[in-house]
Amino acid sequence: MSSVPNRSEIDQEYTWDLESIYATDEDWEEAYATVSERVDELADYEGQTTDDAETLYAVLELRNDIMREVSTVAAYARMRRDEDTTDQEYQALTARSQSLAAEAQSAASFIEPELQTLTREEFESMVETESALETYEHYVDDVLRMKPHTRSAEVEALLADLSEVTGATGEVYNMLSNADMTFPTVKDPDGDAVEITQSNFTNLLKQSDREFRTRVYEGYFDEWETVRNTVAASYKNSVKADVKTARARNYDTAREAALDGPNVPVDVYDTLVDSVNDNLDKLHRHAELKRDALGVENLQMWDIYMPLTGGEGPDLDYDDATDHVVEAVAPLGEDYQSRVAEGLESRWVDVYENEGKQAGAYSGGTYDTQPFILMNYQDDITSMYTLAHELGHSMHSELTKEEQPYVYSGYEIFVAEVASTVNEALLTNHLLETVDDPAFRKAVLNEFLERVRSTLYRQTLFAEFEHETHRLEENGEPLTADRLDELYHGLKAKYYDPAVVDDRIAREWMRIPHFYRAFYVYQYSTGISAALAIVDNILPDGPGSDPNCAAAENYLEFLQRGSREYPLELLRIAGVDMSTSDPIDRALSTYGDRLDEMATLLE
Repeated sequence: MSSVPNRSEIDQEYTWDLESIYATDEDWEEAYATVSERVDELADYEGQTTDDAETLYAVLELRNDIMREVSTVAAYARMRRDEDTTDQEYQALTARSQSLAAEAQSAASFIEPELQTLTREEFESMVETESALETYEHYVDDVLRMKPHTRSAEVEALLADLSEVTGATGEVYNMLSNADMTFPTVKDPDGDAVEITQSNFTNLLKQSDREFRTRVYEGYFDEWETVRNTVAASYKNSVKADVKTARARNYDTAREAALDGPNVPVDVYDTLVDSVNDNLDKLHRHAELKRDALGVENLQMWDIYMPLTGGEGPDLDYDDATDHVVEAVAPLGEDYQSRVAEGLESRWVDVYENEGKQAGAYSGGTYDTQPFILMNYQDDITSMYTLAHELGHSMHSELTKEEQPYVYSGYEIFVAEVASTVNEALLTNHLLETVDDPAFRKAVLNEFLERVRSTLYRQTLFAEFEHETHRLEENGEPLTADRLDELYHGLKAKYYDPAVVDDRIAREWMRIPHFYRAFYVYQYSTGISAALAIVDNILPDGPGSDPNCAAAENYLEFLQRGSREYPLELLRIAGVDMSTSDPIDRALSTYGDRLDEMATLLE
């Protein structure tokens, strides 16, 4: 019998309130039908976008209104599906909403090519005629910046139509890994059957019994071996789509295309990889400390997730975790703190794992809804940090949409991961200041070290893997399952030099869903670097120090700006310059210092 509950067994207070979007599926159908009809209104403006200032403003406003409605329709369907990925009804609703989104993008695809017939001077003249256009100044600057990589209206429409197809590999992978794959059940040390799932796998690798960890590790990766060729084909075609789309837009490489969207120089990517590689000795020391703390001759891959404290961490139920998180964000001001508390009481969060539920965690919602957070809470410190992380995203969205019009209500991942990781860093400082229990404090310190290991180092390893897979495809070299395994195994051996890097870990690339959003993961690494620098500015004297109110206000202004400036400019508002290696070096230095602190505690 499965140890994972059915969704109907979970108390409503621990589920998100999707009825606040649409009370019934019938209401969703009505909204879907309404916005489907509105998409056709865009066609009336094709060829006329830049005729005059009033027309330009009208078409931009219409496009935004339609996209707002489409995003809400799509978000509801997707979140319903994520409650149980095996539910055929919500799979169908999600597919319909994805098709609608592609249709809307295609219908609006003429706008930017027509905008690009303007010069900046001509647009400024239009602003003088229609002052409401002033809102769109940064947006138009961004559109004009992309002129060398925007094709004709006909080609743009074709690319928009094909977006549903080029993104299909990610959907196939998602259904395979979450709905179709069944991982084995293993016996725990007490003889009880434990079902391995995507959500609990890493948590099971933190259990103190090493033989149990070995069974979990081997069973999990052996199941991936059964779909190895399928996943390799899926990922290969995802990379091909990235490369071909980049070439269609006149980019030399897929990486250049991905980073140019948010206007991040590729030098930022290379600086991250170089800085992390220059500091692999710290990660190696972490591995050696873990080997010694566990008292084993060789650190194996099934030992990597084990805490330096050597045993299971303290249990932490969800309600206690929310209390800690609310207290931790106090340095950001009373308003921010009270809104976090209110959100947690207003069913922002879908808390617990259930059968078929989407693995992992994310913050969702749209401009016209409250935030929604998907969790698979596991009653541990790591889950508490994940909650703090996702609340950072949710508050970023809330503050942005209150201060910005829809056109700037989104934000690039490059800055999004800063908002989430600031909350994590504040949580660490709060717990180290307020918790007296030595075991709990060690667990918190271990959590910080693991966050840096798994975010700054691990995501940079992923970034190296992505860069190389795309380079191989761009050079016409085949991306076979064997080649992907070989590449990943080599990177794992470099990063975890003191450990035994076995053949099963070569399959780990198969379990990373973010690879289907190319050149996404490096931003977790830059994000944690920027976040630690920001928290250093807010709490200059460490845990328990009086907050620097000016630094906190600068950070809140950064959150409120949405996408009104480019990412590097936004982070300068928050007091961080990511065009240099300084934030990365500071983060790695802090990691090294806390390794020293932990080593002393373990003696």
